[in-house]
Amino acid sequence: MSASLFSPLRLREVELSNRVVVAPMCQYMAQDGVPQDWHLVHLGQYAQSNFGLIIAEATGVSPEGRITPGCTGLYSDAAEAAFARIISFARSVGNSMMGVQLSHAGRKASTATPWDGAGTLVDGAWQTVAPSNVPYLPGWPEPTALDATGMAQIKADFVAATRRAARAGFDLVELHAAHGYLLHEFLSPITNQRTDAYGGSLENRMRFVLEIFEAVRAEFPAERPVILRLSATDWIEGGWHVADAVILSRELAALGCDMIHVSSGGLDQRQQIVPGAGYQVAFSQAIRAEADIPTIAVGQITQAIQAETILRTGQADAIALARGALWNPRWAWHAAAELGQEVTMPAPYARCNPALRGKPFVTRKALK
Repeated sequence: MSASLFSPLRLREVELSNRVVVAPMCQYMAQDGVPQDWHLVHLGQYAQSNFGLIIAEATGVSPEGRITPGCTGLYSDAAEAAFARIISFARSVGNSMMGVQLSHAGRKASTATPWDGAGTLVDGAWQTVAPSNVPYLPGWPEPTALDATGMAQIKADFVAATRRAARAGFDLVELHAAHGYLLHEFLSPITNQRTDAYGGSLENRMRFVLEIFEAVRAEFPAERPVILRLSATDWIEGGWHVADAVILSRELAALGCDMIHVSSGGLDQRQQIVPGAGYQVAFSQAIRAEADIPTIAVGQITQAIQAETILRTGQADAIALARGALWNPRWAWHAAAELGQEVTMPAPYARCNPALRGKPFVTRKALK
């Protein structure tokens, strides 16, 4: 019996060979925004493991849009070339599609790496920006409230990064509107206290996100998908919530958004998250059903049968792993074997497949 998890998924002219996605995961190992050999190995291992889609980490559209000085960016020729090298390697070892998450960190930018405390930078700090001048935490620097000129520049930065993503060879672009970064900050009434056309009502708070999406969609090749990572709720009373996320997703679908990658939280440390296995799947299900748009479910999805059940019951169209993929980079192989599907792997690794024990060595040509 064919497993839903290992059935193809077509988005525009891009076809994923299966529905297992590597979610974007910050590595904090870039130099001046440029991916290093670390990123080649980190992302390349998933290409070897036949994940359907691999999305590179939150990548700043400008130097100031990075979370930390160690975050990747897509604002220089050197970064574009480094990403192109990674994509070329992925193409050479498997059939994974490659995506990148374009991001601006907003008021959560200019911070130290987690292993350096994750606080605000002391040396090399830069001025942060946000919809309103509300700091992320007490004692943190106050962000500059964006004016029309600043917003126009950020939109231009997203467009320029999208051009670079297309030239580098990415199959897909994901806009980051989750986890308390700039686009999420515009959406939530907790962080958006503006009184102009970009604040107040839900329609106004969605406006900048929709404008950015429309500009990116117009710039990225029409045959390749553009998707959006969304926090479905702030987990705070009076904040952004699932009903808002459904309305935004409908608007995005009308503009040509191909899929919503459904996460939650990250805006404010007052959040009251109730974690557990698949704790965000219900948000994915609601957006998929009520906004009529494909979704990716993510969050404590660890078992193959759990992922398969989510797909078969119509709660999502694809499954993303983050920490689970770090812990087990061969998750896609193991899930395929567990669900009785053919395990696809590069020829040099074929002899490790338990199904091939005792059989003659299979040629590379036969496996492709």
